[in-house]
Amino acid sequence: MFPGFTEFDVVVGDIHIHGRKGGEGPPLLLLHGHPQTHVIWHRVAEPLAQRFTVVATDLRGYGDASKPPGLPDHANYSKRAMAADQVAVMAALGFERFFLCGHDRGGRVAHRLVMDHPAAVEKVMVLDIAPTLAMYEKTDRRFATAYFHWFFLIQPPPLPETLIEASPGGYIERTLGGRHADLSAFDPAALAEYRRALSQPGAAHALCEDYRAANTIDLEHDRADRAAGRRIECPLRVLWGRHGIIERCFDPLAEWRAVAARVSGEALDCGHYIPEEAPEALLAHLLDFMR
Repeated sequence: MFPGFTEFDVVVGDIHIHGRKGGEGPPLLLLHGHPQTHVIWHRVAEPLAQRFTVVATDLRGYGDASKPPGLPDHANYSKRAMAADQVAVMAALGFERFFLCGHDRGGRVAHRLVMDHPAAVEKVMVLDIAPTLAMYEKTDRRFATAYFHWFFLIQPPPLPETLIEASPGGYIERTLGGRHADLSAFDPAALAEYRRALSQPGAAHALCEDYRAANTIDLEHDRADRAAGRRIECPLRVLWGRHGIIERCFDPLAEWRAVAARVSGEALDCGHYIPEEAPEALLAHLLDFMR
């Protein structure tokens, strides 16, 4: 699915991060979302590699990355920890400064990365998210119904883990197939990879810890930024699906302009899973923006 790419594993402290690297040119780091792996980029990776050195990684807790037990305060699954992982991976590959694009959870890691490591990022793109703090503060019945998993996954262990582990494939199919696009939008090989990854020991727990951190320590970090007046200073491009919940429940550009200095973006004719539903439109935006 990634012709011309090589797989790698980078050790960061007691964590290893798995990924693929290919192409030549300025470095571009791609971060995936829930409940997937770096494989989400398979439809854009090869053409991007003609212009960039593309690095696509598994976030801590996902795919073939480490899945440590969560700490009581969930700090080891905070977006701060996950962002630090990715900065260390890029440094290990020889890149101190890079372009960055994140979808879903990867977009939240990207947000924290540019806040904590502003010198590392040339430009950043986030796909189908509003800022985490804004989404929690503006939660209503419509959002909670559509994004029920935000509130299911944060329940104390082992309840959500037990239910996911009973049918990891079922969780993948319900989550990916239950939005605007049905499962036909996804390559069968990619679906098989997502099922395999979530079936690994500790994967369901890691997935839940990501969301538990988002509901606790991540909000603390975001509130501290707001109180201090810290904003994203590098150029930010925001893309979202016209047929998704972000379009229906939020004003994405307004929310990002509240936390970033230079924001552009638009809705695409797709749902949530932009890299797999609208790869051509995404590719055009990446090539235009990441100059």
